[in-house]
Amino acid sequence: MGLFLRWLFAFILLALTYNPTEWNYVRWAMKHYVDETPVTVLLGLLLVIGYIIYLRATLRSIGGFGMFLVLSVVAALIWVLYDWNMLDLENPDLNTWIGIFALSAVLGIGLGWSIVRRMLSGQYDMDDVDG
Repeated sequence: MGLFLRWLFAFILLALTYNPTEWNYVRWAMKHYVDETPVTVLLGLLLVIGYIIYLRATLRSIGGFGMFLVLSVVAALIWVLYDWNMLDLENPDLNTWIGIFALSAVLGIGLGWSIVRRMLSGQYDMDDVDG
């Protein structure tokens, strides 16, 4: 359940920032920046904090190469679904949602890698301790 929640929050973070509907930060900020500058800046900073938390944890746990591997697996899965005619990539909105899903998978696995490692190996990870 912990890994699913980490992925879900990553998906929500990405979808709140941008998605193909009108309900996202980018479109709202472009429309209301002049009238609602303080709120736009506040919400933008909250999103940046969310990204910093996810990206820092992901880079520390799986690194750039691990991010590349997770994204490669998701891309291969999409390719298989497309090849089996289970996925149609002609719809740009669907492609955007697929991109959000792919990036959220990378961030969710990166943040929850300790959980995955513990499930696979039975060993706990320890954070670096300054001495």
